[in-house]
Amino acid sequence: MSSPSLSEDSSAHTETGTSFSLNLAAFAAGMATFINMYSTMAILPVLSKAFGVAHGAVGLTITAPLMATAMIAPVTGAISDRFGRRRLILGAAILLIIPSVLAAEADSFHALVLWRFVQGLMLPFIFTVTVAYIAEETSGGDTVKLAATYTSGTIFGGFCGRAITGLATEFSGWRFALLLIAAITLAMAIIIGVCLPPERRFRPVFGFRAALNAFPLHLANPRLLATYGVSFGMLFSLITVFTFINFRLAAAPYHLGPAALGGIFVVYLASMVTSPLGARLAHRFGRRHVMLFAAPTTLAGLALTLAGPLHDVIFGLLLITMALFVQQTLATSYVGVVALRARSAAVGLYVTVYYIGGSLGGIVPGGLWHAYHWPGCVALVAFVQIIMLSLALRFWGQVK
Repeated sequence: MSSPSLSEDSSAHTETGTSFSLNLAAFAAGMATFINMYSTMAILPVLSKAFGVAHGAVGLTITAPLMATAMIAPVTGAISDRFGRRRLILGAAILLIIPSVLAAEADSFHALVLWRFVQGLMLPFIFTVTVAYIAEETSGGDTVKLAATYTSGTIFGGFCGRAITGLATEFSGWRFALLLIAAITLAMAIIIGVCLPPERRFRPVFGFRAALNAFPLHLANPRLLATYGVSFGMLFSLITVFTFINFRLAAAPYHLGPAALGGIFVVYLASMVTSPLGARLAHRFGRRHVMLFAAPTTLAGLALTLAGPLHDVIFGLLLITMALFVQQTLATSYVGVVALRARSAAVGLYVTVYYIGGSLGGIVPGGLWHAYHWPGCVALVAFVQIIMLSLALRFWGQVK
């Protein structure tokens, strides 16, 4: 890495790292991923009626891409280590358009779930490889700035995937809404193709054995397992809340339509502030102390969602969103601290557990919803939050 040719590359990438085009490509990669990941969340009540599917089952349109992501994420890094970064990012962004269109044209609920699953198979090749590209092709302040741009793209994409779909469904139907998401994905793929420069520091790595050999080590690390547990609970909580709150707000006394349901997801944008704030607080006070604040904040937000007035419910969702993304920041940044070696494999396991948690959050609470409605979902998430807090207090220790 210290050869003259690589030094020259480093200089070139310092210039590239600060360029507008590279920042635009990173933002587009983040947006392309998460505008698709949760695109059906705001229209679950509409899909339930359109296909005659129960509320608990229609969450499969959220679970399917999350489960596919969990399945493919562990090997994504190894594949990109072998074949390169840019070609996988761009190729996956282009291929993602196909299942996005087919989901809009689905003639049955099973077909819709299938194409959502296929979407999920494409997504890790965008977001995990983009993170690797940023780490490899930039350095110093450029890396931090570009990572922040990418994170902003993921958050904004998650918001747009819900808000745009809800608004478009209100006026033109859910099929048009999903086609619109496919069109935006195409625009993001074009931006990536035009703005993302070929990698210069990449060197192919052959073989999966090193990563596989590291898995037993990681699974024997209690602090790492606790971190995986927190990550599982974070996305489980998030998906449970924002899947089943739709059915509550679509029913009496609120009767919110798809556009209004999509608009409620504006609370997601608060995470663009709270995520970096959580990182700074963790660095100053330690992760356990911040977790002692984040988990009770989530519980307070859950309690507010049980209230009658809509503004109380929305404020509760805001508190939940801010606290959960702080929890995500705490867990994500801790993996590299406590992984004894083979950090890429540790991160791969983290991503898998994280998305398994999200996929289960879309379906497991279904029985509680049918039996106890929203209070049942609140009780489940509160229980998960208490477990997460217990894990953090017991295993995270004093390491910052």
